[in-house]
Amino acid sequence: MSTAAPKMVSTDRPTVLLADDHPIFVEGVSTLLREHFELAGAVHDGEELIRAAKQLCPDVIVTDLSMPRLDGFDAIRRLRQEGCGAKFIVLTMHPEVEMATEAFRAGVCGYVLKQSASKELVTAIKEVANGRVYLTPLIAKDFITALVEAQPSVERQAAVEPVSLSPRQKQVLQLIAEGRTMKEVGNMLNISSRTAEAHKYEMMQSLGARTTAQLVQYAIRYKIVAV
Repeated sequence: MSTAAPKMVSTDRPTVLLADDHPIFVEGVSTLLREHFELAGAVHDGEELIRAAKQLCPDVIVTDLSMPRLDGFDAIRRLRQEGCGAKFIVLTMHPEVEMATEAFRAGVCGYVLKQSASKELVTAIKEVANGRVYLTPLIAKDFITALVEAQPSVERQAAVEPVSLSPRQKQVLQLIAEGRTMKEVGNMLNISSRTAEAHKYEMMQSLGARTTAQLVQYAIRYKIVAV
């Protein structure tokens, strides 16, 4: 299993690959994307997405979750496992917080609802291309509330006194919250992946966190990373 180092993204006109199984929707979104980015292609199922991503090497992949043959979740996981360096944005009809949480756990950097694609997708791609995370405002409040309520022990600890993190730990935490793998964190900070893992472990011990999601919650709460 391999994970690619983060690729250099052209933030002026990044290349974008679109995956969705609704031809009329694809046509409309493709027109929008061509106005602002280089559209590398459009595919209609998860298997096509994997093949096209390997062939075209786009900067950003915008994908639906519900697609034939292979759904978006599985396509994203396979591409990341096989070393795809693209940034992933989910473009979906599903407003459920659970879906968004699972998407970020799978490694996406952005989550946009189809109903607001015309207003948000261009911004989301630009944010993600610049190394940030984008979450549609339509579910952001519920998303953060769910994170806080799901891990009350971390909230209680943080509410009393925020844990002091070193500058390096804050860098590592920010990158983790942006969905980076430990190998990517190491490459970006010029440290080994083992050292990055050590920083992560130390932060989890200090915060009483048991999962990466708890670390992300802390980063959001104290604005180490914005959503």
